[in-house]
Amino acid sequence: MSAADTGGSQVKSAVRTVELLEYFAGRPGMHSLASVQEAVGYPKSSLYMLLRTLVDLGWVETDATGTRYGIGVRALLVGTSYLDGDEVVAAAEPALDRLSDDTTETVHLARLDGTEVVHLATRQSPHHLRPFARAGRRLPAHSTALGKALLATYTDEQVRAMLPPALPRLTEHTLTDRERLIEELHSVREQGYAVDREENTPGLRCFGVAIPYRTPARDAVSCSVPVARLTPGHERRIKDTLFDARDRLTLATRRL
Repeated sequence: MSAADTGGSQVKSAVRTVELLEYFAGRPGMHSLASVQEAVGYPKSSLYMLLRTLVDLGWVETDATGTRYGIGVRALLVGTSYLDGDEVVAAAEPALDRLSDDTTETVHLARLDGTEVVHLATRQSPHHLRPFARAGRRLPAHSTALGKALLATYTDEQVRAMLPPALPRLTEHTLTDRERLIEELHSVREQGYAVDREENTPGLRCFGVAIPYRTPARDAVSCSVPVARLTPGHERRIKDTLFDARDRLTLATRRL
């Protein structure tokens, strides 16, 4: 097999398998063969054979008709194994519990993955805040406090290399200009925390801090609160508690 067939050092069939699984992971529900083919662009015959192989192995499931496809249960087992084996997630458990108790708001631990943040652990608010962000959820870094806290640990030039000049808009408050975002990252570095001002979800404000156990930081923790319930006193308490959580997490992860 030539380098062209394998994508250089990559094995084409392995790349296609991963791309298919990522396609299904990013689009919950069942999809027709035609819609999958339109999205991934593989030849129909090879796509069908690959899907059937993944179905046989349990990584992809079909509906009762056998003509629509979705992510399989084995993908869940792998994701659970990742979280169960992650040392940062394990070390963060006590700090997340305390942060949740002290703020009574929803808190998240997340990791930067390219230009997105992936939620690793969540403590849900007793106020039943919605939407509820599950572990594994991916969000754009530029529109979240978690992401901005992590991006602020990179240099301006590194951020420019990571993000395009025009950023996707999620709400009317989202910063869509990369240079304006970089200006805000300067403030994040100075104050030590980032703020999402309804930039990702209308009606929701979020505060985030990076965990500096490595540089640039990889993980961050945040606290989300509905703007209708956010008083100046509650905001100060959230920030103070986040700084305390950051210090505890820094100690807990210092050997990782």
